[in-house]
Amino acid sequence: MAGHALIAAYVSDLARRLPADTVAELADGLEETFEHYRRLGTSPAAAAAAAVAEFGRPEQVASEFTRQSPGRRAALALLATGPLFAVLWGTSLASAQAWTWQIPIGVALAFGAALVGVAAVLVAVVLSRSYARTRLAGPACGILVLLDAAMLATVALVAPVLTWPMAMAIPASCARIVLSVRSVPRILAG
Repeated sequence: MAGHALIAAYVSDLARRLPADTVAELADGLEETFEHYRRLGTSPAAAAAAAVAEFGRPEQVASEFTRQSPGRRAALALLATGPLFAVLWGTSLASAQAWTWQIPIGVALAFGAALVGVAAVLVAVVLSRSYARTRLAGPACGILVLLDAAMLATVALVAPVLTWPMAMAIPASCARIVLSVRSVPRILAG
């Protein structure tokens, strides 16, 4: 950075917390702000201090970017809709008497464990203060897609009859699959 050592240190601090493209944009804005203060006749040291003060502490900036990250937004949406899916599929499985289906208990337990694991990762993403950790929502979305697809395939192959709760749960899972698949590139790129 051509401006000042204080600005270079600030950008270096941000680089440890945020993705490189985000840091590059912030560095450009910081440089413009520094140059603005220099054009007003402010000394380099005062201009750098004013620019840095205008942007805020690095931890505040990183925290706000983390809060607005694509991974955190996706995790929040999936967690917020999770209870609805639990009701839809729980009602579907109960009305179809899923306990009578010929599904190995190990498969059912693995499915449940994977679902609990995905929920735990999504909660960790929402609570995280690290931008890098918000990218964990990408693999969680991928696993959720596989779980939804497995549920849909199981219902199609094993359910003796389509119940009205299934008629609601199936399109809901299809929509969640589409939205999750569309979210993954933004999460991983963010």
